[in-house]
Amino acid sequence: MNEVKKMENYDIIIIGAGPGGLTAGIYAGRQGTKTLIIDRDLAGGIGREVPEMENYPGFDNISGLELIEKMKAQATKNCELHEMEEVTEIIKTDEEYRFTVKTAKDSYKSKSVILATGSSHRHLDAMGEEEFKGKGVSYCATCDGFFFSGRDIIMVGGGNSALQEALYLKNLGANVTIVHRRDEFRAQKHLQNQIKQAGIPTILNATVEEIKGDMLVESVVLKDTQTGNLTENPVNGVFISVGYIPHSELAKQLEIDLDETGHIIIDKQQKTNVKYVYAIGDVCVGLKQWVVACGEGAVAATSAFEDLQNQ
Repeated sequence: MNEVKKMENYDIIIIGAGPGGLTAGIYAGRQGTKTLIIDRDLAGGIGREVPEMENYPGFDNISGLELIEKMKAQATKNCELHEMEEVTEIIKTDEEYRFTVKTAKDSYKSKSVILATGSSHRHLDAMGEEEFKGKGVSYCATCDGFFFSGRDIIMVGGGNSALQEALYLKNLGANVTIVHRRDEFRAQKHLQNQIKQAGIPTILNATVEEIKGDMLVESVVLKDTQTGNLTENPVNGVFISVGYIPHSELAKQLEIDLDETGHIIIDKQQKTNVKYVYAIGDVCVGLKQWVVACGEGAVAATSAFEDLQNQ
């Protein structure tokens, strides 16, 4: 007769091991709660791809990967961490351990849940984008920039990430041009000034209509948003940084309130409309910054601890 495996019980389960999730784990563990962090990938998520940060307190310059490794080491001193284990379902019950968290490997019970599920790169939906993904089209300068030293590439986007990655690619020796659909960048002035100082060319009021090539990317067709004119430009690579799509699928399962863009709506204590469920980081409404996610992680872990104490 097969013995039924008993599910492990936790006070707090954190889904997502990015900067916010790891910070929540540090705070939750130090408060004495039994805490588990689960991530479908390696800890850090897309934060591992950040080539350089100059605005994280305490570090003049640090890569996302280096900072994640420091945070991961600190978090695992205070709680459990399961990497490469995707959460597929969360079931809410009326029991003391009111949430059953199911993964591809196992199931766990928890009194509360913190959603730190993050986001993924938004695509252009241009012709040829899917066809040439990994063949000249990339969403990660840190991952793929090395292969484009001395080659002509474009960086598509106008926010902080796009300009940071353009500078990184320039430093690797790539001949990078920034393409942005608006008439000015949304990035911080500090980054815009660095782009000018580095002599990186920019093409404003332009969108990528098509990515062309044979086996690899050979050119892009750009559309002038003011005149409608099309021009074909020879390039070896297209790097894309045009925002992120929130991973709010689990929130939808729990009937958590979302805004019109799919981001989770939270209050100042990081609480959602579902009791004992909290949310932090890029999956939430708010500023998409590493330090913000960390702050939200601390708030959510403290809120969960206080709510469990008062239940």
